Amino acid sequence: MAKRLKIPPTKSALLALKRQVAFLVQGHDLLERKRELLTRLVYERLAQYRKLRKEVRTAFEEAYHWLGITHMRMGSRMLAQAALGLKPAITINILPRSSIGVEYPAVSAEPLPLQAVGLLWTDPAFDESRSRLVQVAVLLARLGEAETALWRLLAEQRKTQKRVNGLKYNIIPRYRDTIRFIQSSLEEEERNALFQMKVLREHMTAEDEG
Repeated sequence: MAKRLKIPPTKSALLALKRQVAFLVQGHDLLERKRELLTRLVYERLAQYRKLRKEVRTAFEEAYHWLGITHMRMGSRMLAQAALGLKPAITINILPRSSIGVEYPAVSAEPLPLQAVGLLWTDPAFDESRSRLVQVAVLLARLGEAETALWRLLAEQRKTQKRVNGLKYNIIPRYRDTIRFIQSSLEEEERNALFQMKVLREHMTAEDEG
């Protein structure tokens, strides 16, 4: 059971506690709604993350398949020479993004036209390998965004859940228990005061009659 707050049992303290409890309940409701929204976003991001991971795995398999063919047809030395001086094949932009107060990078990756290679002995499989690897890089950029967003949303969801539980099972019960204690103390004081007044009135009546 939550311990009561160390507050003197006065009417002013009782009124202040009631106002604070109303504020805490409102805060709990807001946090509960935030937790529900975060949970929904986590499941949405998790589904997106799993889908992208599957796409990345498939893209990697296809890219390595074509890279193996290219390596067989051109050899390691020719493949290395053909790759020399190639410019980046994708463009990446990273911007800050926020959902329900959770910030994470928004990554956009776009493939660029493949740079022509002016070597007569290059194989068509070389261009196919490059194209497949570009697709992998684009998917990896999107996967990185999805994973980062997922972990940050998860962390915020767990933090919010702890706050909700703290309010629901600790803080609000302590305040309410303190309110009940103060109300009971004030009622007891009022009963004692009424009893003393009754005794005094009876005593005064007895004296008048005597």
